[in-house]
Formats: sequence, structure tokens, C-alpha cells
Amino acid sequence: APEQPGAPAAIAGPRGGCAAAGGRMTDTRRRVKVYTLNEDRQWDDRGTGHVSSCYVERLKGMSLLVRAESDGSLLLESKINPNTAYQKQQDTLIVWSEAENYDLALSFQEKAGCDEIWEKICQVQGKDPSVDITQDLVDESEEERFDDMSSPGLELPSCELSRLEEIAELVASSLPSPLRREKLALALENEGYIKKLLEIFHVCEDLENIEGLHHLYEIIKGIFLLNRTALFEVMFSEECIMDVIGCLEYDPSLSQSRKHREFLTKTAKFKEVIPISDPELKQKIHQTYRVQYIQDMVLPTPSVFEENMLSTLHSFIFFNKVEIVGMLQEDEKFLTDLFAQLTDEATDEEKRQELVNFLKEFCAFSQTLQPQNRDAFFKTLSNMGILPALEVILGMDDAQVRSAATDIFSYLVEYNPSMVREFVMQEAQQNDDDILLINLIIEHMICDTDPELGGAVLLMGLLRTLVDPENMLATANKTEKTEFLGFFYKHCMHVLTAPLLANTTEDKPSKDDFQTAQLLALILELLTFCVEHHTYHIKNYIINKDILRRVLVLMASKHAFLALCALRFKRKIIGLKDEFYNRYIMKSFLFEPVVKAFLNNGSRYNLMNSAIIEMFEFIRVEDIKSLTAHVIENYWKALEDVDYVQTFKGLKLRFEQQRERQDNPKLDSMRSILRNHRYRRDARTLEDEEEMWFNTDEDDMEDGEAVVPPSDKPKNDEDIMDPISKFMERKKLKESEEKEVLLKTNLSGRQSPSFKLSFSSGTKSNLTSQSSASNLPGSPGSPGSPGSPGSPGSVSKSTSQMAAITTK
Repeated sequence: APEQPGAPAAIAGPRGGCAAAGGRMTDTRRRVKVYTLNEDRQWDDRGTGHVSSCYVERLKGMSLLVRAESDGSLLLESKINPNTAYQKQQDTLIVWSEAENYDLALSFQEKAGCDEIWEKICQVQGKDPSVDITQDLVDESEEERFDDMSSPGLELPSCELSRLEEIAELVASSLPSPLRREKLALALENEGYIKKLLEIFHVCEDLENIEGLHHLYEIIKGIFLLNRTALFEVMFSEECIMDVIGCLEYDPSLSQSRKHREFLTKTAKFKEVIPISDPELKQKIHQTYRVQYIQDMVLPTPSVFEENMLSTLHSFIFFNKVEIVGMLQEDEKFLTDLFAQLTDEATDEEKRQELVNFLKEFCAFSQTLQPQNRDAFFKTLSNMGILPALEVILGMDDAQVRSAATDIFSYLVEYNPSMVREFVMQEAQQNDDDILLINLIIEHMICDTDPELGGAVLLMGLLRTLVDPENMLATANKTEKTEFLGFFYKHCMHVLTAPLLANTTEDKPSKDDFQTAQLLALILELLTFCVEHHTYHIKNYIINKDILRRVLVLMASKHAFLALCALRFKRKIIGLKDEFYNRYIMKSFLFEPVVKAFLNNGSRYNLMNSAIIEMFEFIRVEDIKSLTAHVIENYWKALEDVDYVQTFKGLKLRFEQQRERQDNPKLDSMRSILRNHRYRRDARTLEDEEEMWFNTDEDDMEDGEAVVPPSDKPKNDEDIMDPISKFMERKKLKESEEKEVLLKTNLSGRQSPSFKLSFSSGTKSNLTSQSSASNLPGSPGSPGSPGSPGSPGSVSKSTSQMAAITTK
């Protein structure tokens, strides 16, 4: 179907284009960047390619096509609609809107290419290529179009003080109509009208004619809303811009005029930290600062209807910034001087602060660049030695300079963490650990004086990015992950964990103030991330340095968030179900601090209570045999009276079942018979039977009943079940106390907590046994939910239980 007028262009769409027109792509290719305007009114780069114009059969008309220079894919396919307003800006830009709030721009490398495509657009729309904007004729009738062709254009009143009110009314009345806006813009352009208005502004100020100044405010504001580059170039020229800002000081809605010019000339000072020799670059920097000031501070906040009318102003600033970064980047002498002075010990502190702030602003400007230009930008900075320079700056005493250097470092890490990793690995071969860049970053994080640790949080995020294997490269020759993590654990990890180890030499934290607790929580957060993503590096470090035992000392902290961080670290380790970790935990009796914290928490139903119960529930559900046996053998007496959840009784049952299986080899042979019988069935019924198994209500089954639907039971199943029934009878006697607990729970009016024990793997039979289990604390209807009977208040006094804890 042909594209409807105003429909969005097909960005990165399927291939087609000129090929669909029978290979009529005979135009010379021109190199362009494709931009789209996002919701934040910022230009997003969509790629670099070559533009052509040709007839596209599918769209039934002449179209603009841009194919990517990298792979030839289609970046843009846009029909040149006769009623779309195209704008040519700054000789190398063509901007247009294809739908409400959907703006596109082509930025040409060469003016000649822009002129050629502009001629094609004007040819399709029947316009003279000398215009900078094609007229929008959406709402015009044929009569109006004829009148427009015959009329010479809008006639402006003569530019006199006495006619300012008439001019202001004309501008205001022209804004709602695209055609009248276009005519007004052309008239203002052709007659040099803006300069005449600014001459009257001087007269009004000299005469203190407030009424005239108010009219001039409305006129200049209206000219901004015409959204026309040619007018902006006049208004933002060196000779006019301060007078334009002066006009905008006299807002009729304010009782007093603003002092914008006074701020720009006296308060805001332009500092050349390194002399700029190019006068054009210097003028461009002044212009961009002032235009940005007009947009942010001088112009009133645009209404919803005016927002789109200022899109050209956004574009003007955006492309100016791109140009400034490009010109500075090409000036090798400027950058060489900048880095030389940054690292020179003779440079005084004030000068160095200015240099660092300039570099920070320079990096911030680079965010406007398209990806390939940003690549070149950071490559240039890297070649100039930005990382060694940052290393020098971060080692200085000035907090403001270090803060700015940290911001620059964050730009580098976010853009290319591999570049930073490569640098620190190379410098490790020449320097001591103390002065490595990453260790400097860790030290600044540890020594952050901010009570809220704002800087430390930022630095921790950067460290996390650097040690994240997800953004590490792997090539045929080497693996960045292996090399960098080997380096990090050898040279940096001891610096990161130093505060943790220093604070956990006793049974409780030696320093437990809020700021220290926050810092240790940050360190634990990074260590927890490492446990999840670094496998054997962190495992060796934790076991060799006995890190988990030291971390669990923090369970005794008065700060709940820090105790929970320590618990989360252990929970992450247990979640890996790694027997190396499990043996380490059992050998060092590392459940003891957790059980102590659980008992000290007493009857309080809080996050600590729930988190500890969840950890033991995980061990039970996942049937981690070694840990189950360790917990029951060493801590059962301390935990046996906890009956508001069935987790610990469930663990005990798991433990006893393990022991029964070890003591009764005959049971294994019975399990084998049952398993073979179950899996001999028709494969088609297997899914249905498994569904029945998971959906069967426990109350409908007797203890010890095999999970086999009645229709499928073999005739001789009584013989098979006899030994199993005897075994289950013995189990029933052992569990009588647990049954009483469950009965009491049922009598209290809550749903009976229960769990199924399914031996469905290769070495287990299909048995179910109703027994005590637990929903997680806090889940709907679960034991221990707030206000329910059987809350943690039923735990015995912790003093008597503490004596039951087995110690090393």
C-alpha cells in the first residue's frame, strides 16, 4: 500500500527502495547521517549511509533512501510528499516532520550533496530551490493556492516606534497558520527587519518606553516560534544576540525586568584554560553558550502547543555542540597543551581545577556525537593519555578536582570498559599495587567523606561495570575475562576487602557507626555480585581468606541493613549448591552466627526472621543433603521448638529419610521395582499422569499410598506395597508428635501447611508422605503471617536455646 501523507518513515526497514523501481538508482550517492528527534527533544543518530532519490513503485512516488555504508541495509525510506514542509539549515542539513512529534534530519558531509537532494525535493513539490523551507499547503483550497501564487507575499508595516503594537498583532495572528508563518518569515528575512526592530529597541530603552519594550518582547518571542534557521542566524549573530536577549528581559507578565545581559557580561566569565587560536571556534563557543542560556533561562517554558515550534532551536544548539567538539578534537596543539598542563606538577591548584572542569565539560559535549564520531573522540583522548592523566589527578588532595576526575572516569568506563581494563593491566606490569588506577578508585570509595556516601555509590557502580564479565571481550587468542579477573583478584581485591577484614577481627564489628556500616554494605554488594558472576576466582578467594566467616561477624551489627547484606552474601553462596562451598561452611560451622541472629531476633516478625527462614527452606526444598545433615546434627536442639513454620521440622524429616535410605537397602530395591513399573506405561499417558501427580490433593491420599492412578495399578501391587507399608507404619510412629503439631495448626483455623515428598528421579520411588512443611513467611495464609496464631512469639526463650547450639 502506498505510504499515507504524514506516516513515519521506515527507519531500518526491509530492503526494497530503488530496487523496487527497477534499478533506477542512477543518482550520485552522498554521505549523510540520519537523525530522529526523541521524546526528550534530543537528536538520536540512526546511522551513516549514502542518500539517493528515486521513484519507488511501492510508495507510488519519488522517495529519499539512505543505505548504511557498513552493510548496505536500508536506514531510511521516505516518500517525498507534496504537502510536507522540508527545511534546509546551515547549508548541510535537511529537516522535516513526517507525523506529529516525529522529526527527521539528514546531515550531509558536503554542501554539494545537500544542494542536490534539496533540488530533488523542490522539484517534486514544484518549489524554487533557492528557498530554505518548502511551503506547507495542507489546508489550502485551490483558490487560496491561486491567490498565494498571484500575491507577492506578506506586507509588513514600516518599522517605526508608533507601529510596534500593529507589528506585534501581525506576528501573533500569523503563528497559527503554517502558510502565514512562512510568509512572515520570508518578509522578515528579505527586508532585514530584525536589525531595524533592534534599533527601535535601543530607542525604547533610552526613552524608557515600557509599553514599546513590552511589544518588542512579544514580537521577538513570536519570531522565535517561527522556528526558522535563517532568522536564528541573524538573531544569534555577534552584533544582534545581546540585543535579542535585551528584548526578552521585558516580559509584560513580570512587574520588573530581568537582568539577563548583566549576568552574561559581568557574572558569567569566559575562561580560556588553554588559549584558543581559532577565532571561528571561539565565536561558536560564545554563541552556543548564549543560545543555550536563551533556551534554558530567557524564553518562557513553552506550552504543549509551542514545544514543536522550538525544534529548530534545539537543533541549532545540538549541531553547534557537534561542531565545537569536532574543531577542538582536530586541534592537536590545544589537546597536547591541555594534557601537558594537567599532569605538570608546576601547575597551580586553581589552574588545574579549571583544566579538569574543562575536560569534564568537553566529555559531556561528546555525548551529542554519533557513535562513530564518539569512537574517534575517545580514541583521541586515549592516545593523548587521558587515563595516566586521571591517575595523576586522582592522587591529588583537592576534593573538587578529584570529583571532576571521577566524572570523567565514569564517561570512559560507560563508553568503553575494555579500554580502561587494558590500561590498568598494562600499568600493573610497571607500578606497585598502591598506585594502580583501580586501587585509587577503591581508595576514594573507601575514604568518601559524604555522610550519605554519594561518591562511593557512583564509584562502586563503575567497579561493578569493570568486573562484569557480561561486557568483557573474548577473542580467538585471549579471553579478557580470564586475564582481567586474574589481575583483579591478585592486585585489587585485597584493597577492596581491607575495611571488611579490619572491622571483623572479633565476634562483633569493631566499628559500627552508620557511615562504616554503609561502606561495608556497599563492599558486600560488590562481593555478592562477584559470587554470582566470577565462579572459581571468588571461590578460591573466599575459602583461602576465610571471607564468609568474617562477613558473618556483621550479623551482630546493630544496623539491620548490614546484617541483611551479610545474610544475602551467604544466601547467594548456598544458592550455588556448590559442594566446595558447602564443605567450607560445615568445616567452619558457619551456620552458628545465623542461628544466633535468628534466636536473638526472638519473637519479632521482620525481614531478618523471614530471610533466615527462607534460607533454611531453600536447603529443604532443594534437598541439599550435606547441609541438611549438618544443620540437624548441630543445631536441631536450638531450633526444634520453632513451630510457627514447619521448615525446621521439614528439614528434620529430610534428614531422617536420608538416614532411613542408608539403613534400609531393601527399600532401594523396592523403589527400583516401582520405578520400572511406572515407566513401562504408554508414553502417550505419561504427561496426563504427571499432571495428576502434581494436582492430586494431599487430603485425598493415605500416607504411604503409591502415586499410581487406580486404573493403572497392577493386580499384584499388594505384594509390592507390603514392605513399603511396613516402612511407612514405622514412620508414622516416629512422626506422631509432628502430627499433633499439624492438628493444632488445623484447629487454629488456618490451612494445613504440608509438602509432598516426590521420589521421581532415577534413584527414588514415587511416594508421598504428608508431613510438616512451610510456605514462606509472609505469603498469604502462611504460618507466621502478621497477626496470625502461631506467630514467632511461640519460640522458647533464646537463652535456653543458645546453650543447645553446637560450637566448634
